[in-house]
Amino acid sequence: MDLVILVAAFVIILAGAELFTNGIEWFGRKLQLAEGAVGSVLAAVGTAMPETMIPTIAILTGGGSSESHGVGVGAILGAPFMLATLAMFVTGLAVLAVARRRQDGDRMPVDTRVLAHDMRFFGIAYAIAIGAAFLPLDPAWPKLLIAAILVGIYGRYVKGHFEDDPAADLDDLPPLRFNRLDPTTPNTDDAVPRLRVVTIQVLTALGLIVVGAYFFVMAVEHLSASLGVAPIIVALVIAPIATELPEKFNSIIWVRQGKDTLAMGNITGAMVFQSTIPTVVALLFAADAWHFSPESRVAFLSAGIAFLSSAAIFIPMARSGELRGKGLLWGGAFYVGYLAIVAASLMGAF
Repeated sequence: MDLVILVAAFVIILAGAELFTNGIEWFGRKLQLAEGAVGSVLAAVGTAMPETMIPTIAILTGGGSSESHGVGVGAILGAPFMLATLAMFVTGLAVLAVARRRQDGDRMPVDTRVLAHDMRFFGIAYAIAIGAAFLPLDPAWPKLLIAAILVGIYGRYVKGHFEDDPAADLDDLPPLRFNRLDPTTPNTDDAVPRLRVVTIQVLTALGLIVVGAYFFVMAVEHLSASLGVAPIIVALVIAPIATELPEKFNSIIWVRQGKDTLAMGNITGAMVFQSTIPTVVALLFAADAWHFSPESRVAFLSAGIAFLSSAAIFIPMARSGELRGKGLLWGGAFYVGYLAIVAASLMGAF
């Protein structure tokens, strides 16, 4: 039964991702937003909802127990790790799969300025967030101050994207999927849908993504329990694989359409969001668990892996001024390396 739920949830997430990528581009066009704002802010925040809900619910509804706080913190750390490793790897595979149809092969026609902007904010915000884990448990006010700083950093990040010039962005949009349901608008390829119809499609897509992710995680947790997998592995490794599916699907869809800035911005923007807002929840409501200790060192090591993977991918981009699909494959190597460390830890090697 769990396998049936798993497959059904997978299909629901895929359908939601396809509707979302189509709808969010039209949403950006209607609001006259730049491509970076659409991919790195609107798409990133929207598809980050499933993985954000898991730690938030675990922390806020867990009665303050160390187990619920541990699961919440594990999920918060798992999201940037998965985005910086597995999501990059999957996107790189998608680029290589369509490289033969591209004039420049696996060279990605991305706006490197947008991606560099995202990664600067991610590096600063996540370094500050992880640094908070090394503070003493008492007094609590330094972590509250860091939470306020992280909110300010994300606010400045969003402001920067929304101030970008939207000129020449988001061209050649495919017809809105829900436009055929609107009797007041012609059902033609060049029809401009109404904003309310675009909004309905985006919200419907988000609903499908959240519902699909919820049942996917539930099925994964049941399977892991039946196989005897530890809860921390579910929180840090297994659950984020499921909840990061929207970002992966969105990026694959946009890569196939040749919209690589949207594809990459969806991931890098989610990295900035996950390094700030969910971390603020942990600092405010689970400060005792957001603390580096012998018990949590393997979990916090995932942050170091996320930094290393990001550096391996984006430092060459900054130097050469271009991003290639094969460069994203570094994420897979770091992902496998961390899994080996987790497996060794479970076997008592550390």
